[in-house]
Amino acid sequence: DRGAVRRAIEATVEVEGRLDYLFSNAGVGVGGAARDLSAADWDRVIDVNLGGVVNGVLAAYPIMARQGAGHIVNVASVAGLVPLPGEISYTTSKWAVVGLSRALRAEAADLGVKVTGVCPGTVATPIYETSPIVGFDRDAVLAMWPRGMAPDACARELLEGVAKNRAEVVITGHARALRALERLSPRLVDALSLRYFRRVRRFKTDGPRG
Repeated sequence: DRGAVRRAIEATVEVEGRLDYLFSNAGVGVGGAARDLSAADWDRVIDVNLGGVVNGVLAAYPIMARQGAGHIVNVASVAGLVPLPGEISYTTSKWAVVGLSRALRAEAADLGVKVTGVCPGTVATPIYETSPIVGFDRDAVLAMWPRGMAPDACARELLEGVAKNRAEVVITGHARALRALERLSPRLVDALSLRYFRRVRRFKTDGPRG
């Protein structure tokens, strides 16, 4: 909600006199094959995952630029660094957040504003219970995913990276391995993505959205 974000940030500045940090961490997902997703599926994911970050930047960045200091932290995902078939709208939104963060970091540097993009792997949050999966056996697909990292442990790693003003903070060993492999051999990552989705297709159903 663009207006609510702006009002919250302006109220903070009014009380505290300045804005030192903005953490953008909203996220939703819709699983399933791209051909089965509706326009509404795409709109919801893009509006929340990318639009939410844009709303924060619109409200906070001008304030930080005027005061000559501040740090914007945008939580993306490892899905913003490597392809994730079966989560195409989510992947699209997170690649956009990574690109936004990288571009804004360069633009903001001379104004004293820092920008960090955070790319966690699997973290044990409610997104796995609340995200619909279209046309697949939900339990079977989720069972293929690695066990999630505890949110508080993820937060500690995030803050360590922010304190060091890193452009990119990749969290969980699985995510770091995928990131390294993507840099070393994108073709191999593409092959692994294809292999993964071929396994997912075994759990295709014709039933309702799960």
